[in-house]
Amino acid sequence: MNHQLRPALVSFHGLSVLTGLAYPLALTGLARVLFPRQARGSLILKHGQVIGSSLIGQSFTAPGDFWGRPSATQPVPYDGAASGASNLAPSAPALAEAVRARIAALRAADPSATGPVPGDLVTASGSGLDPDISPAAAYFQVPRVARARGLDPAKVRALVARQVQDPQFGVLGEPRVNVLELNLALDAMR
Repeated sequence: MNHQLRPALVSFHGLSVLTGLAYPLALTGLARVLFPRQARGSLILKHGQVIGSSLIGQSFTAPGDFWGRPSATQPVPYDGAASGASNLAPSAPALAEAVRARIAALRAADPSATGPVPGDLVTASGSGLDPDISPAAAYFQVPRVARARGLDPAKVRALVARQVQDPQFGVLGEPRVNVLELNLALDAMR
């Protein structure tokens, strides 16, 4: 029995060290060399302080800020520890009611916005943490943000246009706008 147990334990410990320690450490080191910003969480700094990550959304509710997608995380919005969708089917009455309430809130925040409300402003992403909105969702908010900040809407619209990121490699995904980065650029306009 000892003849069979010893090789099994040596293999188990050797593979545990290789796959549980050496491989993850090697990949982490390689990532830090090749992609240093991403390996550290794509953190965004302002005056030397971390204010967020370009990978996780934040809750913006002030009229002078661009708002992101609704967060599905509960009870705290954009809680990375509670990532997940609402699990409501497209046909669920609760989802339809939530969307109606979100549309009403957007209309109340800006009664002059008469066009169709972009879907990403009223539906959460699969993770509930999406930091990006569509260009249409950003442009939809320009009148409210410009009015609240006392800025020329044309200048705010031009700022949004500069913040639009193309699909990755030109083909993966859709054009998008990072809400935190857009609001930081808006703060810098003053």
